[in-house]
Amino acid sequence: MRKPIQIVLFAFLLGSGNCLTSAQQSGAAASPGKNVDFARDVQPLLTEHCLECHGPKKAKSTLRVDRRSSLLKGGDSSKPAIVPGKVEQSALLQKVTSRDPDEMMPPKGERLAAKEVALLRAWISQGALMPDDLADAGQKHWAYIAPVRHPFPKVQHRSWVRNGIDYFVLARLENEGLMPAPEANKAVLLRRASLDLTGLPPALEEVEAFLKDKSSDAYEKAVDRLLRSPHYGERWARPWLDLARYADTQGYEKDNRRTMWPYRDWVINALNDNMPFDEFTIEQLAGDLLPDRT
Repeated sequence: MRKPIQIVLFAFLLGSGNCLTSAQQSGAAASPGKNVDFARDVQPLLTEHCLECHGPKKAKSTLRVDRRSSLLKGGDSSKPAIVPGKVEQSALLQKVTSRDPDEMMPPKGERLAAKEVALLRAWISQGALMPDDLADAGQKHWAYIAPVRHPFPKVQHRSWVRNGIDYFVLARLENEGLMPAPEANKAVLLRRASLDLTGLPPALEEVEAFLKDKSSDAYEKAVDRLLRSPHYGERWARPWLDLARYADTQGYEKDNRRTMWPYRDWVINALNDNMPFDEFTIEQLAGDLLPDRT
C-alpha cells in the first residue's frame, strides 16, 4: 500500500530531529537485558567511536570493526577483539573499559558511556551476531523485513485508551510506575496542534470556533483543517530542506545567489498535495526511474 507522505514523512522527520547522538539513540533503543540487534544497537556505537581509526579508510593495528572476521582475529596483537559469548576474553571490552592511557579506547575524545559499554557487553554475551550470522540464520536487515502488526500490550487503565498507539504509550508508562497527565483544555490542544502542523499559533476566531464546537470529533476536524492549510507544507518542508541542505545562496566566499526556489516550492507543494512517499523520494533522488524522463 502506498503510504501518504503526511504519515511517512512525519515519522521520518521526528526521528531525524532527535538531538541525541547515534550511539545515545542505540542505548535508548534496547536495554542490555533484552536482545541486542547489531544494526540497530551496536553498529551506530562502533561507527561513532571506533570506525575513524579502525575502518575501511584506516585500520590501525590492522583491526577493522566493520568486519566480523577482523574482530574475531584481532589486530597486530593477535588477541581477538571479540570472543562470542565470552565477555571477559574480548579485548574490545577490555580496551573501552581500561583506565590505562596507553590501553584505553578510544584514545582521545569522549569515552563510551556506561550504557554503551553495557550494550557491547550484552551483544558479546549473546553471541556477537553480525550481518553475516544473521544472513546465515535466514534473517534479513530490518529495512527489508515487511512490518507486522503486533498485538496490543496489556494495560491496567484501559478506559484511558482511545486508539492503538495509546496502548503502547500507556504500557510503557505503567511499566515505569507512571500515570498519564490529565488532558489539556481545548485551547491548549488547539495551540499545540497548530504549532506542530503549521508552525503558527491559532487565530483568535479559530480558537473561539473550536471552543464552541461540542461535537465528539471537534479535534479531528481541527486537525483536518490544519492539514489543508498551505502553511502545513511550509512548516514541514523546512526540516526536510534542512536535511537536504537547501539554501538560496552558495554560502561560501562570495555567497552568490542561486536559483533554488523552484525546488523549495516543489517540496512544499508535494507535502500539501500529500504526494505518496515513494513518488516523493523517486522524483528527488532517482529521476532515471521516471517514465519519459528528460
